[in-house]
Order: sequence, then structure tokens, then C-alpha cells
Amino acid sequence: MCGRFASSSKPEDIVELFGVRQWDPAETLAPSWNVAPTESAFVVLDRVPKGEPAPVRQLRVLRWGLVPAWAKSPETAVKMINARADTVHEKPSYRQAFASRRCIVPVDGYYEWQTVPGERGKPKKKPFFVSRADGSPLALAGLYEFWRNRAVPAGHPEAWLVTFTVVTTEAEELLAPIHERMPLFLDRESFDDWLDPGLSDPDELRRLLIPPPPGALLATPVSPAVGSIRNNGPELTRPWDEAEFETTLF
Repeated sequence: MCGRFASSSKPEDIVELFGVRQWDPAETLAPSWNVAPTESAFVVLDRVPKGEPAPVRQLRVLRWGLVPAWAKSPETAVKMINARADTVHEKPSYRQAFASRRCIVPVDGYYEWQTVPGERGKPKKKPFFVSRADGSPLALAGLYEFWRNRAVPAGHPEAWLVTFTVVTTEAEELLAPIHERMPLFLDRESFDDWLDPGLSDPDELRRLLIPPPPGALLATPVSPAVGSIRNNGPELTRPWDEAEFETTLF
């Protein structure tokens, strides 16, 4: 799964890496090494702007936790931070977004917790930071959705809420001992097809749900401090001394 991630890339670097053509510099975010559900993050998507004939690649700031268009309230977001790749094409909450509103969430990496034996039989949770071994940003497959707030007029700044979720798949061999699932990440060759809103054939789309070959990711033990959203800094992604972890309860 994916319940916390780090996102510290400069928007200018994301624009260059993903070939973004439309970005409002006023729509920006501070770097964060501990992004939690319902917080905002940079998202790359292809969408047809008003008055344009074709999709344009955009960099947007969206809120994490998908709210379906039919939801009565945005409170469902905290429960919908992930969407399973094996059912995303059929679940009512995700199937429309999967058909035409796919996005990429560029992150430094994500955190996962492994349950390990502790003192007196009480389990501890050991956090890992999972990132690309080559140090490049991790391109997570995502879906986005629009939700209309009927409590305010159409022209109100809060009339529309745009949210996203991260697609997950079965964990590869390296990560399975930590958690049985992992975010679906994309290689550069898959970016265009995944983002193409005109690609809606179910069979073609499901072909895109196959993760890259194993070996691209690195799992690094990190400080238990990442468990608190009050902690936020680059030190959260740095290797944690194993011996020190053994004396720390989390």
C-alpha cells in the first residue's frame, strides 16, 4: 500500500522530467518528506483545456484521497488513498477515473512499515523508505476525480475539489517481506499511454497495470520518527542504524 510519501522535487524539475507544457507557478508547494492522506501534492496529468483541440500535459496541485463525483461529502477521501490494480477497472469509485482520468504522482519515495517481533511478544513496526535505486523520482500511477460542492455557488473558490488516489499492486520479491502490496510505479516508456485520456479500451488499460521488472527499487530502514506527521525533514529518508532501532519502541 502507500500511506505516506516524500515529495521534495522542485516543480521546475518535474516540468522538465515529464514534459509538462502547462503549469501555474503560483500553484506551488513547499517540499515535504512526510506527506499524509488529505494533504496536497504535485500531480502530472493530460487534459484538454477549454478552447483547445487536444490534451495538454499539466502540473497540478491536488489533494490526496479520492472523492468520487457521486460522494455526498469529501470525508470519504481518507479511506480512498489507494486503489487496487486488480479491481480498479470495475469498482464504482474508480472505474470512471481509470477510464479517462489517470495521472502520475512524482515522489522521492514512499514509506512502508514492517511488523517485527518486539519485547515480551509485543510487535513493533519498522519503517522503510522505498525509492528508485538510481535516485530518480518515483512515478506512481494515480487516478484523479472532480467533486462538486453543492453547498456553495458554482463560481465559489471551493465549488470544486480535485483529488487523487495511488494505484497499488502486489509487492515484488524484495518488498513482500515488508508488505504484501506496493504502489504501481511507471517507467518513462509508459508515461504517455498512462496519461492519455483518449485511451479508454479496458484491455489496453489493464495492460498498463503491469509494474516494471523487479530490481529498480531500494528499501532503506529509516527512523521511527516518520510515524508522526509532526516530523518533516530530509532526515526522515536517511538510513537508520539497525542497532539503534532495536532499542527504540515505535
